[in-house]
Amino acid sequence: MKSLTLKISRSFSLICFNRTHSSSSRTQLNKPLIEKTFFKSNTKDGLISRLCKDGKFKEAIDILCEQKRLAEAVQLLNRIDRPSASIYSTLLQLCLQQRALVQGKLVHAHTKVSGFVPRLFICNRLIDLYAKCGSLLDAQKVFDEMSERDLCSWNTMISGYAKVGQLGEARKLFDEMPEKDNFSWTAMISGYVRHERPKEALQLYRTMQRHDNSKSNKFTVSSALAASAAIQSLRLGKEIHGYIMRTGLDSDEVVWSALSDMYGKCGSIDEAKRIFDKMVNRDVVSWTAMIDRYFEDGKREEGFALFSDLMKSGIRPNEFTFAGVLNACAHHAAENLGKQVHGYMTRIGFDPLSFASSALVHMYSKCGNTVNANKVFKGMPHPDVVSWTSLIVGYAQNGQPYEALQLFELLLKSGTKPDHITFVGVLSACTHAGLVEKGLEYFHSIKAKHGLAHTGDHYACVVDLLARAGRFEEAENFINEMPMKPDKFLWASLIGGCRIHGNLKLAKRAAEALFEIEPENPATYITLANVYATGGMWDEVTKVRKTMDERGVIKKPGLSWIEIKREVHVFLVGDKSHLRYDEIHFFLHELSKRMKEEGYVPDTNFVLHDVEEEQKEQNLSYHSEKLAVAFGIISTPPGTPIKVFKNLRTCVDCHTAIKFISKIANRKIIVRDSNRFHCFEDGNCSCRDYW
Repeated sequence: MKSLTLKISRSFSLICFNRTHSSSSRTQLNKPLIEKTFFKSNTKDGLISRLCKDGKFKEAIDILCEQKRLAEAVQLLNRIDRPSASIYSTLLQLCLQQRALVQGKLVHAHTKVSGFVPRLFICNRLIDLYAKCGSLLDAQKVFDEMSERDLCSWNTMISGYAKVGQLGEARKLFDEMPEKDNFSWTAMISGYVRHERPKEALQLYRTMQRHDNSKSNKFTVSSALAASAAIQSLRLGKEIHGYIMRTGLDSDEVVWSALSDMYGKCGSIDEAKRIFDKMVNRDVVSWTAMIDRYFEDGKREEGFALFSDLMKSGIRPNEFTFAGVLNACAHHAAENLGKQVHGYMTRIGFDPLSFASSALVHMYSKCGNTVNANKVFKGMPHPDVVSWTSLIVGYAQNGQPYEALQLFELLLKSGTKPDHITFVGVLSACTHAGLVEKGLEYFHSIKAKHGLAHTGDHYACVVDLLARAGRFEEAENFINEMPMKPDKFLWASLIGGCRIHGNLKLAKRAAEALFEIEPENPATYITLANVYATGGMWDEVTKVRKTMDERGVIKKPGLSWIEIKREVHVFLVGDKSHLRYDEIHFFLHELSKRMKEEGYVPDTNFVLHDVEEEQKEQNLSYHSEKLAVAFGIISTPPGTPIKVFKNLRTCVDCHTAIKFISKIANRKIIVRDSNRFHCFEDGNCSCRDYW
C-alpha cells in the first residue's frame, strides 16, 4: 500500500508539473488532493504535509530539495503568495545541480508572475543555470535586464560563451567588462585553447602579464602551456616554465602535469620525463599521458617499461591507459605483451563496454591472431563500429576475406552503421580475394545505399582491386573520372598492379605522379626499377638508380625480425652478424637442395642486377625473411609455429620459397609484411598467391 501511495504521489506531481509547464499563467492546483497525497506518504512526506497545512512552505520546500524531489518542490511555489529570495535561491540551486533547465525556467517564470524583483544574487544564479544548461540566449537576456552587475555576472557569461566555442561573443563581453580578475582572463584564454585557437590564447596571456592588477594562477599558466604545446613552441613553453618557478606555482600537480605535457608535445621527451619524475602525487592521468608520449615519440621500450612501473605503483590503470598500451602493441606487433595486458585486464575485471575492448580486438587483429580477436569481439555485449571494423580489417589482412565479408553482413543486420573506414576493410577483403565485381558493388553501395561520401581511400582500394586483376583500362578510366585529385596511395596501388602484370606504360604514369607528390620515397623508384628488370631493360634500371643517387634517395633496407624466448632477433639481407649465422647458412643451404627436389625454381625476375642467373639465385637465398624463418626453425622444437615480421613487402621469390619451407619443415609459418599477413601451411599461403 505504501509503494502504491508513493507511485500515486509521484504520478500526481508529474501531472501537476506538466499542467504548469503548458500554461502561460499561474496555475491553481487542487489543494485538498495535494494534502491528501502528502499525508499518505512516508514519515518525511507526512511531515511535509503537516508543514503545508501549517503554511510552512519554505520548510517543506527545503525538505523536498534535500530529497532531490525538484518537480514537487517547484509545484509548492504555487501555494505561496510571495515567495522569499531564499526559497527561489534554494530551488535554483537544485535546478543547477541537476541541470534541470525546464524546472529552472518555471522558477524564473514564477518570479515574474509573483511580482518578485530578483536582486543581484538571484540574477547571477539564473545566469549560471542558463549558461551551464546551454541556454545562452536566456542567460544573455537576464544579463541584459540586470540593473546591477558584478564580476560574477560578467565572468559567468564569458565562461558560458567560451565553453561552447562562441568566442566572438565571449571576447566582446571580456573587452567591455569594467574590471577583470584571474577568472576572467583564464576563462577567455582557456576558451581559445579548448577551441584550437592557441595563438590568440598566447596573445591574451601576454596582455594579461602586462596588466597591472592581474596575476596568473595555476589554471592560467596551465592553459598557456597547453597553447604552447598546441603550436609546439618550446621557447614559449620554457618562458612560462621560468615564470612558474619565479612565482612559486611549481608546487601544484596541475601545473606539473601541464609542464610535462608541453615538453612531451614539443618533442623534449627527456625533459617531460624529468618533470614527471618530480611529481609527488602522480595519478593515473599523469601516468597515462607520459606512457602515451613515449609511444608517440617512437620510444617503444620506454613506454612499455613505464607501463610496467605503473603496474607496480599500486595505481590502477584506466581504459585510456589500456587502450594506449594495446594500440602500441598493435603498432609494434607485440602480441605477447598484449596478451599480458589482456590477462591483467581480465584479472581486475575490465568493462566489456569500454573502448579498451575495442583496442583488444584491434591489437589481436593487427598481430594476426584473428581467433583471439573474435573471442574478445564475441564477449562484447554491444560492439561499436570501431570493433566491427577492426575485426573486418583483421580478417582481410590475414587472408580470410570471406570471413571479413560475412562479418560485414552481420554488422549490417545488427543495425550498426558502417563508416568510411569499415568500407576500406571491406574493399580490401575483396582485393585480397580477387572479388572484382563484388568490390565494385560494395563501392557503389557506399553512396547509393549507405549515404556516405566516397573518400580517396575508397578510390585507392578500387584501383588496387582492378590493377591487381590486370583490368588496367578500367582502372585508368576510373582514375580519370574520379571527382578528386588522386593521392599517393592510389598511385602506389596502381604501380603495384603494374609490377605484377608488367604494365610499363601505366607504371611510368604512376611513377611520374608519385615523383611529384613524394620524390623522396624510395619505394616508387624500386618498384619502377622492378618493372624494368622484369622486362630485361637494364639500361632503364641503371637510369632509375642514377636518378636516386642524384636526388639523394636512399633505399630503405629490408629487415625482418622474430621473437624467440622473449628476445627479438633482427636480420638484414645477407646478414652475417648473428651469433648462429653458420648454423642458419648451413640450414638454408641444405633446405635449398630439398626445395629444388620438390620443384622450387627461384624467381629472379625482380633481382635488380644484370648478373648471371646463378648469382641472382645466391642473392635471393639470403633475403632477411628467409634468414629469420630459418633461425626460427632451428631455434624451436618441431611443430612450433613461426611468426616473422618484415618492414617491406615480401618479394615473390621469398613468398614461393616459404611455401616450400612450410611443407618440408612441417611448420606453420606466419609472415607479416608491410601489406598484410601471410599464413603458410603445408605448401600453401592464406593469400592464395593474390597479394
